Amino acid sequence: MTEVLAYIGLGSNLNNPESQLKTAIEALAGLPQTRLQASSSLYRSAPMGPQDQPDYLNAVVQLNTGLEPETLLDKLQGIEQAQGRVRAQHWGPRTLDLDILLYGEGVVTTERLKIPHPGIAERSFVLYPLAEINGQLEIPGLGGVRSLLEQCSDTGLFRLPATAQSAG
Repeated sequence: MTEVLAYIGLGSNLNNPESQLKTAIEALAGLPQTRLQASSSLYRSAPMGPQDQPDYLNAVVQLNTGLEPETLLDKLQGIEQAQGRVRAQHWGPRTLDLDILLYGEGVVTTERLKIPHPGIAERSFVLYPLAEINGQLEIPGLGGVRSLLEQCSDTGLFRLPATAQSAG
């Protein structure tokens, strides 16, 4: 299979979220047939679901991968499990959440996987890091990431300074 650019969304709000994201990025870089191309800054955001949980840290990475979409999904779920992910509550707190946001220019709809990721156009914690990595990105069926940003509020979204991200 030819390699494609895939964008992965990362989120964590349990067990030292910054460390969880850094560990996940290292694991993503180590996937077979895959190279880490770029990684966004970390962003802090309020939880989407129940509000009685800590804020999330989010990021997006760009991978060049030869893995098929569902194989990539399996690998992401393996990383989540290795980092203690428990699926106890929809939109509940988690050590790690990894989502395939985009896979090349493709649209995928299977029982297990939908690409582009549902809700991508309304999620500031996805669009801002995506735009940071590739501001010219086109999202199949939705348009350019920059035009989607114009319609998406950044209220409650805070980009962490690079010094905070690289400390400790």
